[in-house]
Amino acid sequence: MRIYLDMCCFNRPYDDQTQGRIRLETEAKVLLQQKVKDAQCDLIWSATLDFECSNNPYEEHRHAIQQWRTLAAKIVVADHAVVSKALDLARQGLGNYDALHIASAKAGKADLFVTTDDRLIKKIRAVDDLPVMLPGEALAFLENWYEN
Repeated sequence: MRIYLDMCCFNRPYDDQTQGRIRLETEAKVLLQQKVKDAQCDLIWSATLDFECSNNPYEEHRHAIQQWRTLAAKIVVADHAVVSKALDLARQGLGNYDALHIASAKAGKADLFVTTDDRLIKKIRAVDDLPVMLPGEALAFLENWYEN
C-alpha cells in the first residue's frame, strides 16, 4: 500500500495538542509513520512537500519533517505531467499547492492520500477518484478495522 501524507499531516504534531481531534489525528499519523518505518506501507514524497517544508519557519520542525524524505519509497518530481494535472485540478477548484500534492500522489501511484484538511477532503472527493482520508480513517483502512 502506497500512502501520501500532505504537509498539514506532517505538521499535525506541532498543533495545539489540548484539542481532542488534533491529539487523535497526531496519534494516528504517528502510527501511520510507524507502518512506513516497519515497511508495512510505502511513503510517497514529492517536490511539493520539499518546497512547503523548506518554507516552514521553525528549523526544528523543518528538519524533523524532511527526515521522512529518506524513508520514501518514491520521490515525485514536479515534471510536466504533474504540473499539467495540477493545473487541471486547480481549474476544478483546488488550491495550487493542494492540486500539486494530489497530482504528485497520483504520479507516485499512491493508493491513499492522507490529510487533516476537511475542506480539501470534500474538494478532492468531488473532482478526483483518489481515496482521501483523515489520519484516523487511513489507519482504520490500513488495519482493516471494519472488515468484519
